[in-house]
Amino acid sequence: MGVMTQHFSILPPPTVAPASFSIPDPESCWHAVRQRDRAFNGRFWFSVKTTGVYCLPSCAARPPLRKNVAFHASPEAAETAGFRPCKRCKPRDWQTEAGLSRPVARACTLFDAAEGDAPPSLTEVARKVGLSASALSKRFLAELGVSPRDWLVAKKRERFRRALRDGEKVSEALYGAGFGSPSRVYESSNKALGMTPATYAKGGAGAHIDFTTVGSDYGRVLVAATRKGIAAVFLGDDDRSLERDLKRDFPAAELQRNDEALGAWVRGVLARLYGRKPSALDAADVPLDIVGTAFQWKVWKALTEIPLGETRTYGEIAARIGEPSAARAVGRACATNQAAGVIPCHRAVGADGRLNGYRWGLARKERLLAAERRRSTA
Repeated sequence: MGVMTQHFSILPPPTVAPASFSIPDPESCWHAVRQRDRAFNGRFWFSVKTTGVYCLPSCAARPPLRKNVAFHASPEAAETAGFRPCKRCKPRDWQTEAGLSRPVARACTLFDAAEGDAPPSLTEVARKVGLSASALSKRFLAELGVSPRDWLVAKKRERFRRALRDGEKVSEALYGAGFGSPSRVYESSNKALGMTPATYAKGGAGAHIDFTTVGSDYGRVLVAATRKGIAAVFLGDDDRSLERDLKRDFPAAELQRNDEALGAWVRGVLARLYGRKPSALDAADVPLDIVGTAFQWKVWKALTEIPLGETRTYGEIAARIGEPSAARAVGRACATNQAAGVIPCHRAVGADGRLNGYRWGLARKERLLAAERRRSTA
């Protein structure tokens, strides 16, 4: 199979609920609401039928009763259901509450507002948010794991992708997105799209992904892969919801169930879930074909180096990769992990050692860690 294939892409945090992520399971959502966990801000919103408002998970208002709470994928979904935004936590302004400092959140907004026009300079944005250009750059690296320049490149690439999805010709899309010439976008196409622009335009994501599902000690496991490597490993309670999540994460790909073709890779994934093999990211039996920034890959590699049965805080992981002030960005890198078990983000914990922010459910995270501790002492 060869070694792992890495696709790199610099993607800024979205200004609305990330379409590539499903809402966490109700148990995790409710736990996040009770703990007022900021790590879940932007991943879901909750409404309270007795008050008629919807809030961020971190809202400081008096906790509601569980029977009165519903969970939503976006502010728009909550408002469509008839709820109004909470005046206390201001759920539409979730970027500031998602762990970003106010200057960085404001800078992101200023860059976002320039879509279609020449972006403001770093110096101009820094002045508007009350920082020097160098200080703002340091804040971006610490909180987002990317520089302001990479943020702007990411916005340009996202405009290009969106134009192609909307049916524009490649030439129109690349100039409209701000690329100066076709060569510039083709040079970075593998990073921006994972394929050439023409292929992307023809078939959406243009990728063929095989998938299968199997049982495990932690519920059902979905393994999806391209011809280059594993594109996703999801954990859940039933096949239907896992397949729905796969379609949501890869809406334009050609998805096909193929149980036989993925047998060897499934065995490699299960071996890591059960702690029988180290989660080395260059292992031939689980080559990865997933998108991540250089910062995310540093975080994911550090996760695989945590010994079986042990955990590390986001701050400790940040220090490990040489970015001691980037604990928030580490948390976001863990939240975007698409390969459960292979990249063991369940070994990352909060500053106080408590479990939080696991896409596949906190109960499952507790079981994974408990099993690893047993195996490490066996």
